[in-house]
Amino acid sequence: MKDDRQSQFRDAHSDRSTAEQVPDTPQTRAPAYRLAFNDTDFMCREELRPVRLQLELLKPEMILNERGIESTVVLFGGARIPEPEKKGEARTETLADLSKYYTEAREFARLMTEKSLASYGRHFVVATGGGPGVMEAGNRGADDAGGSSIGLNIVLPHEQAPNEYVTPGLCFNFHYFAIRKMHFLMRARAICVFPGGFGTLDETFEALTLIQTDRMKRMPFLLFGEEFWRSIINWEALADAGTISAEDLELFQFVETAEQAAAIIDAWHDDC
Repeated sequence: MKDDRQSQFRDAHSDRSTAEQVPDTPQTRAPAYRLAFNDTDFMCREELRPVRLQLELLKPEMILNERGIESTVVLFGGARIPEPEKKGEARTETLADLSKYYTEAREFARLMTEKSLASYGRHFVVATGGGPGVMEAGNRGADDAGGSSIGLNIVLPHEQAPNEYVTPGLCFNFHYFAIRKMHFLMRARAICVFPGGFGTLDETFEALTLIQTDRMKRMPFLLFGEEFWRSIINWEALADAGTISAEDLELFQFVETAEQAAAIIDAWHDDC
């Protein structure tokens, strides 16, 4: 079966190469003559959206499987949070103060990657959004420990290149937010959320909703910075209003340090 797959893979490349070597005529220059899988105009048609969704789900899945990655630790957090050495460049005083969470994210990722290396990089692999700020800190901490980490980038109007610490072979780019979110959570064994903006809030509540509705298993769900989170969300008001259950407030915990978060994750999975 493996040899058959390899043969089919070579055939596809061979067909594409052969198609590119045909005589230059009005017929061969016509868009209709292009091989369908090699025709980007065709692949980007609205009718092909289901195919693109499938491909965007399948490509990272195949690569992660080939790398033997079975579980991840997900880091969400703000792209605008600077590293402490650059906090003087922050646009607000609050952002400058939040730079301490860059340090905590980096240290936490280092600790988790050391844990991951004990399984030869199969479990507890750090996964971030691949951008700057907290995401950079997460990938950087994994690099500090000498391990691999995942970056799940997204195409945005103001495109930013992946941060330099993402493992190149595990750096993915997405068009669809929905598929990117699936890859964040499909292998997650813990979710750690640092202060951030709309994107961080979106990812946080998406994941909490999946756990609340039993679409995902309970896992350590850690919010770094209790003061920040309580200042922007009145969690108890949701329970008091009855829009969530009081028990839903137990789906997450507040933490302040990398060591505290790592201890909770270690204890949780030791009990499983």
